[in-house]
Amino acid sequence: MQLYSFFRSGTSHRLRIALNLKGLETEYLPVDLRKEAHFSEAFRQINPQGFVPALIVGDEVLTQTPAIIEWLEETYPNPALLPSDSKQRIYVRTLSAIVACDMHPLNNRRVLERLRKVLGQNEAAINEWCQTWIIDGFNAFEAQLSRHGYYGKFCCGDTPSLADVYLIPQVESALRFNVDITAWPIIANINQHCLSMPEFQRAQPSVQPDA
Repeated sequence: MQLYSFFRSGTSHRLRIALNLKGLETEYLPVDLRKEAHFSEAFRQINPQGFVPALIVGDEVLTQTPAIIEWLEETYPNPALLPSDSKQRIYVRTLSAIVACDMHPLNNRRVLERLRKVLGQNEAAINEWCQTWIIDGFNAFEAQLSRHGYYGKFCCGDTPSLADVYLIPQVESALRFNVDITAWPIIANINQHCLSMPEFQRAQPSVQPDA
């Protein structure tokens, strides 16, 4: 497998975690978003959207992290990222969707670049924008964790799940935007447990070849 990735991309980060948890090795192929390499014709041939990550498996190009992780779960079912219990599965998917649908899209690079270059916003305004949606999302995430009570060391019990795969990159992003995650003690504890695992450590942006 070949993984087109950018070290600081949240979507790339979550896929790296999932691949590590599944015990899968990939060849890392950096795409430098800072130099707009994702807009190049060569990369558009790989992913017409110009997004990272992209996973090459044989002659197939897999894009969109939710779809790729779903494929990983179906193709490499052990260890599972979704619980066997149906109520816990929807809980894990709900937590994942808070990040994937309601937090990350508002704070991704193309939105922030439009705020800067088209709407003329300064860095203080951009940080305030990011902090607003991070805080709103983590308030909901923490409330779901507390309400259902399924969490242990991780979002669902004492083994990592899809929810942790989505949560940890969002925490990393929150810290970059100076959000104090101690406001959410359950999230903070889960983050600490996750980062004690080598699978999460190896996926961290700071240790990628292009960092």
